[in-house]
Amino acid sequence: QVQLVESGGGAVPTGGSLTLSCEVSGLALRFFYMSWYRQGPGKQRELVATISDEDDGKTIYADSVKDRFTISRDNAKNTLYLQMNNLEPEDTGRYYCNNPSGRLDWGQGTQVTVSS
Repeated sequence: QVQLVESGGGAVPTGGSLTLSCEVSGLALRFFYMSWYRQGPGKQRELVATISDEDDGKTIYADSVKDRFTISRDNAKNTLYLQMNNLEPEDTGRYYCNNPSGRLDWGQGTQVTVSS
């Protein structure tokens, strides 16, 4: 059974940075596409970044986070990361990892709050 455990959220001012982590068990990250999602207050969950398996070597970002967020993976630790720079209040929300179809059991997520 695949388990996803997100961490690293917090409260930062506008322009701040955070790095989120997603520890994955039950699945070898290197062989799968994985994504970060977020759900802001009163909003639907949206996909913000995707990383391909190691063979394809691709990353894809939502326009709203392009050039500010970086998705990466540590195969040895089987952990997915999201480096977030130049954070804006609009980035506030709960962040989750999952595969691009959202078919894995969702973790608890980690809260990111950006103050203006």
